Parts: sequence; structure tokens; C-alpha cells
Amino acid sequence: MTGFAADVLTLYPEMFPGPLGVSLAGRALGEGGWSLRTTQIRDFAEGRHRNVDDTPAGGGPGMVMRADVLARAVDAVSPENDSRPRLLMTPRGAPLRQARVRELAAGPGVVIVCGRFEGVDERLIGRRQLEEISIGDYVLSGGEVAAVVLLDAVVRLLPGVMGNDLSGLTESFEEGLLEHAQYTRPPVFEDEAIPPVLLSGDHAKVDAWRRADAEKVTRERRPDLWAARRDTEGRK
Repeated sequence: MTGFAADVLTLYPEMFPGPLGVSLAGRALGEGGWSLRTTQIRDFAEGRHRNVDDTPAGGGPGMVMRADVLARAVDAVSPENDSRPRLLMTPRGAPLRQARVRELAAGPGVVIVCGRFEGVDERLIGRRQLEEISIGDYVLSGGEVAAVVLLDAVVRLLPGVMGNDLSGLTESFEEGLLEHAQYTRPPVFEDEAIPPVLLSGDHAKVDAWRRADAEKVTRERRPDLWAARRDTEGRK
């Protein structure tokens, strides 16, 4: 495999590429800047009904994805010598952070398992060393939408995908801050003017204004990020 290679294991391969087939990610996909392959998990099920799930051990509602079926699917697309991380999209996973996105973008690709039903047999997670990742504190119908979110975040950071690679360095969550306010034409909109400093041509003053605004927005909207940033600075 060359370049960034993404393998997605899912019960609904028709959901891909979806949004990943348009805009920056879609153009890069069409130009060979990265690759996306989907695998139907049900193809690795056995029996007349090709069941991929069963009732939870210990009882309870819902169904659980079977370890044996998923293991065959994972092994088929990601043999032992595959250096790509294996990810499981699940609400009980570690929150996806921009730092992890950058790490993934710098690697050879990812193997993503899209969970469904009540979840995945815990033995599969351990035996196949799946890294559990969540995109937020809410529950989706399955991991497919979460996989699209993760891949969109990663692919845009691949070399050459964004028109200006430096633009990714000033966005929200870089350096632990939310992004500063943005303005463009017209210079006055409904009696509100662009802050004069942004039109001054003084790059040092513009940078200082943007930094101060990013800090202000972060303090007001994400006190958790601001506190974490202050703790980090205090330990330096």
C-alpha cells in the first residue's frame, strides 16, 4: 500500500465514501492522495442466516457483535504485519482530539471497525488490539458516521490536501485554543465594521489581536480547554 490507506469494516458499506467523496477529501481521493476500501462484515459470517450478532451474555436488551465474525474480517484486511492502528468507533472510547488526528495523519493509514447494536464482544477488542475512539458524549446508530468524521479530520491534514498547509496550524484546538474570529468583505456589514487592526497591514498587531481573541473565546466557551492550557503552562 502507498500513501494513507483507510480500511473501514462495516455492515453498511454503501454509506461510504459519502461526504468523503466531495470537497477536499473527495478531490484527494480521486487524485490518489489517499485510498478508502470498505469491507462488508457480514461476508465473514457463517451459516444460512450469516448472523453477525447474538444475545448478550448475562442477559439484557439488544444484541452484541460476535468476536469470531469480526476477527475474521479484521484479519482479512489487517494481517499481523500491518502497521496501521486498528480503531473501534464507540461512545465509550477516548475522546478524539486534534493531537491524535495529527498522529494518525502522519501514519500509513487506519483500519476502522464500525460498531453496531449494543457494542462489540470485549474479547475481540483485546485480542485484536482495537483502540476505542469516541467523537462525542452522545450515541449514534452505528460507527459509520463517526468513522466519516474521523477520516475527514485526518485526510484534510495530509500533505497537499489543503490549498495552504499552514492554514491547519491556526484552527481550533491547535495549541489548546479555539480559533479567533474571522472577517472578510464587505468591510461594513449592517453597521458593524471589521476590527480596524485587521485592516492595518501591521502583521505583528494582527497576530497579537488574533491571539488575544482566541484566548478570550476559549475562556468564555470552553473553560475546560482554558483550564487545561493554564495547567500545562504552569508545569513548564
